[in-house]
This record gives sequence, structure tokens and C-alpha cells, in this order.
Amino acid sequence: MPSRLGATTTPEGVSFAVFSRHGERVLLCLFDEAGEQEITRLPLPCRGGDIHYGFLPGGSAGLRYGLRAVGPWRPDFGHRFDPSKLLVDPYATAIDRTFRWDPRLAVHGEDTAGLVPRCIVTDRGARLVGPADPPAFIYELGVRSFTMRHPNVPERLRGTLAALTEPCILDHLRRLGVSHVELMPIAAWMDERHLPPLGLSNGWGYNPINFFAPDPRLMPGGMAGMRELCAVYAQAGIGVILDVVLNHTAESDEFGATIALRGLDNAVYYRHADDDPGRLINDTGCGHTLALDRAPVMRMAMDALRHWQCAGVSGFRFDLATVMGRTATGFTAEAPLLSAILQDPALARATLIAEPWDIGPGGYRLGSFPIPFAEWNGRYRDDLRRFWRGDAGIAGALATRLAGSSDLFEPAHRGPRASINFLAAHDGFTLADLVAYSAKHNAANGEDNRDGENDSHSWNHGVEGPSGDPQVNAARAGDIRALLATLFLSLGIPMLTAGDEFGRTQGGNNNAYAQDNETTWLDWAKADADLIGFVAMLARLRREHRSLTADAFLSGVGGEANARWLKPDGTAIGDDEWHSMDAVCLRIEREGEGLLIGINRGQRTLPMAMPDGHWERMFVSAAADDGSLPARGVGLWSMSAS
Repeated sequence: MPSRLGATTTPEGVSFAVFSRHGERVLLCLFDEAGEQEITRLPLPCRGGDIHYGFLPGGSAGLRYGLRAVGPWRPDFGHRFDPSKLLVDPYATAIDRTFRWDPRLAVHGEDTAGLVPRCIVTDRGARLVGPADPPAFIYELGVRSFTMRHPNVPERLRGTLAALTEPCILDHLRRLGVSHVELMPIAAWMDERHLPPLGLSNGWGYNPINFFAPDPRLMPGGMAGMRELCAVYAQAGIGVILDVVLNHTAESDEFGATIALRGLDNAVYYRHADDDPGRLINDTGCGHTLALDRAPVMRMAMDALRHWQCAGVSGFRFDLATVMGRTATGFTAEAPLLSAILQDPALARATLIAEPWDIGPGGYRLGSFPIPFAEWNGRYRDDLRRFWRGDAGIAGALATRLAGSSDLFEPAHRGPRASINFLAAHDGFTLADLVAYSAKHNAANGEDNRDGENDSHSWNHGVEGPSGDPQVNAARAGDIRALLATLFLSLGIPMLTAGDEFGRTQGGNNNAYAQDNETTWLDWAKADADLIGFVAMLARLRREHRSLTADAFLSGVGGEANARWLKPDGTAIGDDEWHSMDAVCLRIEREGEGLLIGINRGQRTLPMAMPDGHWERMFVSAAADDGSLPARGVGLWSMSAS
């Protein structure tokens, strides 16, 4: 029996191995070189346990194939076998065309050979090793949105991974000081079924069919494109983090398509209700949930991660990562998949980032993931937004987030680097829209503005959307700089979404997943060059001051005290004063340096009482005299040796 699932080339031919516990037979469908005509259909002749397998003498890389599975059609018991459905091999590492939604994919008994991409047999490429350095500044980007309108990227490359290796892209990343790019999903995906009738398409990729094969739109040359990208970025000192969706597939709910896992063993791959084996559990909001605590599903996930790591990926961001820790009884940090990752010699050394929530019971798990996972810190995002919006009683929360969120991570003996700090991400408002819209404007998504977050903690400076008032625009620009300065001065790992460094807007759409168009494609022609320079300066200052990047929390008490919270006048902030503070200062003395961070959301410039010693101003986010903390602004001072 083959040790590997999927299609594996040998000098004599190709071996095929497919998991299906409840399937009676698995059929191998071979196609011509163009992938248009089915040449023959062969049952996999052998079975060992739940693995169906066989060997095709003379087969080689480039062969087009698909699968069909014979078994019970008992939806009430979770079984949805339908041999009329052509299926994609879950382990296929290449497909010959993009997935397209068609209602016939969901009709029992309807043959779908004309609708489903063909799998392509590939040789396994040479193993690459991505950079091992931990992230210092993460830059989240979508391949299409980042490159489709870049004037210096050749038109033929726009929207593809190859565009990211262009000199203009690398120059931009190096100027910003990015340590790692975080690529939004690149595995082959399909549109949600409600989008095509609306003339929309999913541009984000969080709806995969297969976890191994790259989407042909992004990587028309297959996995070679990923290996090339990782090699080029490693040479530039930049790591590649891949966003992976190990929680659901595009097969959706019981009314969805049968393309891969559902047709091979729906009852095993997806979680069903204990009291109703025909009812899918929907902890993801996408119609179902992968049962990652089951050995075959966990193996598929682990094999997919190793597959991408062998291409040079240095880490992973896990979408809806709570699902990865779910068992039949709920979430646990010792769930089989999480434990398997941590015991894997290679994966345990990779950068691992959890999005620590899903929509299921007890799904918000921020602070619950094991070392060495870092986590998207949604509390950081929300507390910083609320502070700068002007919410009352929030200064204490700001201080906790600025100092690394010890309330979330220190109890489990984790340091500030467990916190991925961000102001905006691919979902939600852009940074520019955060200060220009008080409400979402998602009508273009075709759901009557029902989709997307209803409370984004945003503010509009008195005008909803674009304004011709210079004072309004100046106030918005000032708040953007204050937010960015707070981000880069916070303990933890900063993450910025591509385009927020130069003012990207989505016109108030805070759920633009279905806008694979100029709504999300970055408008490089309107990039704010001064803001880009400001972000580059912040990143440089952060690199230069070790006390901001150390993986140890600050202490304000005892003989090891290295931090003090002060008012701008230099006096300590009393416990009963935090609820009314609009301006706070943090003095840090560690790593052989002294820093003073000042944050003022008030409307008046405030005089700063400098501590003893010679202090040099590093920057202020808005105009202010040398000894002052700007209104609606942030400043950094460093104590020099002289």
C-alpha cells in the first residue's frame, strides 16, 4: 500500500491512493492531454483499511485525471456518494482550470465531468527551507488586489504570484522594512453559489476546494511559482507566511456542491450533529466544519502544511483557527491537530499564527493557543479604535494593549510576541475608511447591506465618506498617523494590510470579499508617498529600539521595575484617574535604553515634562513644539548618553 495519498510518480508509472472509509469503490478517470475527453475509467483494485489504491504502469507527470466514488446515498446518515460526480483528488497538487460554480454540481445524479477541473499528476519539487527568523513586521496582502493596478508590473503578470517578484514590489517591501509578507489564500477556490448570479466573484480565496493545488489564476505555472517566490524573498531577507483555510471547503452546506471531500466520504470529513448524523455542524459560518480531530482529516491537513513548507513557506496564518482545536466536546489547546503540529520537527519551528475565533459555541479563544502560536489580537484592534474614537474610560485598555496585552498572554507564560497587533485587516474597514465612515456601505455585495460587521468602532469626523473640506481631511490624515504610530510603538508584532500605508479605500465596504475589482485593487496612482515614508520611518525606529521588540513584558513594581505610566506633566497616573485620561505617557528603561512614548487623543497640544537626563525627540505624528505632545497625536523621545 502506498505510503503517500494522492498521485505519486515513480520511474515505472504512477501510484494512486485515496481515502474513503464508507465508499465501496473508487474509480480513476483518465483524460486526454487537453483534459477534455475521458479516455478510460479504472477501479482502484486494492484496498487496505480505508485506503483505496492502485498503480498505473507507464503513467507520468502531466497526466490528467479525476475520481468517482461508489457508495451509499443516505443523506440522513451523512452519506452522499454519487458516482455521477467527477471528484477532485484532495491530494492533487495541480489542477488544469479554475473552479466555477454551477447548480448542477449540487444535483444528485447529474454528471459533472464537464464542470470540474482535472487533476494533474506532478513530480514533487526540491525541498526548500524558508527563513527561520521570527516576524518583526508582517505585511498582509492579496495577490490580485496588490498587483492588478500596479503601473510598473507587466500586464501579463498582474494578478499572479510572479508579479510579487518584480523589482518594484521588492523595492516597496524593502523600503517599508517588511520582515514577512502574509499571503491571503492561494489554494484553489470556488465562488460561493450566491455570487455568480449577482455578477460577483470571490477575490479573497477563503473558500477552498483543495488544500494542496494552487489556484491557476494566481499560479498558472503551478507550484514552481511558489518555490520561485520563496527563493527570491529569502534572498531579500523576507519570509513568506501563507494564510490557510483549514476549517471548511467550498462544498458548503447540504445544498452545496459535490466536488471532492463530500463525494469521497462526507460523514468522515465533515462534522455532523451527534443526535442527527445527517445535519452538518456549522462552526465556520460557511455551511459546515471540517472534522480535524479525526485521523484522516488531520492527516490531510498536516500533509498540506508540509507540502507548502517544502516549497519554501516559512509559516502559516490559520483562518478561523478555533476549528483546528475543536473536538466532539468543544475546543482544547491539546486537540489532535494542534498537538500534531507542535510535535512535527519542521512545522513546530515555523511561524504559526492563529485567528483565534470561529462562530461556534465558545468560539472566541484569544489567548488560548499553545506556544509557539501567535494570535491575531482582536482586542488590540478594538481597544485602539475605541480610544482614538474618543470612547470614555478606555485609557486603561489602551495602556494594556500598548504594553503587549499581558492580560491575555502572560498567564500562560507567553510573551508580547504572541500578540499580532493590527488596526485593520483584509476583512473590515481599511485604515482610511475607519476614520471616514461611521457605518458600513456594503450594498454592492448584493446582500442589502446585511453582511459585514455592524460595529467597527469607526468614526467619520462629521462627514460620511469623501469630503471636500480641508479641515475634515486633515483631521482624518492626522488620526491615521496617530493610529499607525501607536501600532508601531506597541509591544508585540505589528501587522499592516497592503495599501493602508498609502491610504487605500474600499468606499466604506467592510466585507469586500466579493469585490474582485477596483473596489479592492490597490490604486497605486493615488498612493500617499508622504504616508509611505512615515510608515517606513516608524518601522525603522522600531528596529532600532530593542525595548520595543523584546519578548518580555514590562514591570512597574519591585526591584525589576522598568516602566512607569505618567501624565504629560511627569506625575504618575493614579489608579482612580485612568478612566478619565485622554493623554498618557509610558516611560521604558530596559535593553540599555530609555524611551518615552506620549499619546494624546485630546484636542489641545500639551506641554511635556521630560524626566531627568538628556532626551531627544525621535518623532511626533503631528506638528508640535519641541517640548510638547501634539493634539490628536503621538510622540517618541529617547534618552541619549550625553
